[in-house]
Amino acid sequence: QVQLVESGGGLVQPGGSLRLSCAASGNIFSIYIMGWYRQASGKQRELVATITEGGSTNYADSVKGRFTISRDDAENTVYLQMNSLKPEETAVYYCYADEIRAGPYRYFEVWGRGTQVTVSS
Repeated sequence: QVQLVESGGGLVQPGGSLRLSCAASGNIFSIYIMGWYRQASGKQRELVATITEGGSTNYADSVKGRFTISRDDAENTVYLQMNSLKPEETAVYYCYADEIRAGPYRYFEVWGRGTQVTVSS
């Protein structure tokens, strides 16, 4: 069974920074793509950033230049460094992974349970 567990959320003032982490577990051999999505109250879940096994990244236009996604394949962990946070970015941030090879199995579109990020003074 593959699981994703997020950490690092919390309360931060506008303009502040947070670093989210997401660790994948479950006898994992490789993960093609990892990323972060967010869902604000009353809104649809939206892409924040993704990163492939080869290091290619994709960002939502709204976070370019402020957020940085990275991964540590030895630890099966993905990070999201968030700078200059805005109140409208208050949301639950979800970790995502696709095409996970774990033992003899492959897993697709696996989600973490989410971590709350609140940007408020």
